[in-house]
Amino acid sequence: MPWLEMKLDVHPDNAEEFEQLLMEAGASAVTLEDGADQPLFEPELGSTPLWDQTRITGLFEAGADLAQVRRQLESGHAEVAPGTPFPPCKVEILEDKDWEREWMDNFHPMQFGPRLWVCPSWKPVADPDAANLMLDPGLAFGTGTHPTTALCLEWLATLPLEGATVLDYGCGSGILGIAALLLGAKRLIATDIDPQALEATEQNAARNQIDPGRLELYYPRQLPEVEADVLVANILAGPLVELAPELATRVRPGGRLALSGVLSSQQTALEQAYLPWFDLDAPVAREEWIRLTGTRLR
Repeated sequence: MPWLEMKLDVHPDNAEEFEQLLMEAGASAVTLEDGADQPLFEPELGSTPLWDQTRITGLFEAGADLAQVRRQLESGHAEVAPGTPFPPCKVEILEDKDWEREWMDNFHPMQFGPRLWVCPSWKPVADPDAANLMLDPGLAFGTGTHPTTALCLEWLATLPLEGATVLDYGCGSGILGIAALLLGAKRLIATDIDPQALEATEQNAARNQIDPGRLELYYPRQLPEVEADVLVANILAGPLVELAPELATRVRPGGRLALSGVLSSQQTALEQAYLPWFDLDAPVAREEWIRLTGTRLR
């Protein structure tokens, strides 16, 4: 079934008003996005990021009377903001597609280093002799297509992981930790604040025929005391800086660390946070993102 979209370009101060009006008018879903291609990377803690111009979109079933919806919006706007103009508005037909199928058709096997492939679980492997990670991200982030994930996978593929204990902090789909197991690690401790991430990691481990005894799943507050041989955290710079003392205690002396999800402009702050505990390597950049690695000081 096709859908109808009503799009309005509003000032951020009016975004909440129009979100409520669209829902009252029968929208099945409402989304907010940047209306002026304004980059907003990572907000400061405690702040709410706002674009200078916000595009708000209401999604309606094909049979909806959008002329009536507009009249309802105009009436509601006149009540809450009398004397102010109604914002620019346009209607589009959203093509009827199987979006999940389209995503699946465009996700292809990807190689990271000479011995690691990430393969969609619904497609044949590219190199049967390599470490092939069969992946179905499900509801959690992480397919290997994002630069930060790719940087971490490439790094893992260079390590001697045989017998290692790996901690994947912010595991998402489990792609990094499961890759480490397939590359020879003995034990994976995976943690995330999102229960869907833990579920996706467990399912992807089973999909890759990982012995359940090699995988441990925890919420961060439940993590056992452990010193991992390798810790990888692909999250955001703000949490990584705050977590530096805790993550440092979870890497054994001489163990290895990889951090990503970090913009190039955030490199200095991250280095300063980890230098007390780690001998850091030169960062590796891809697009606007970096990966920072290091060795735990003894």
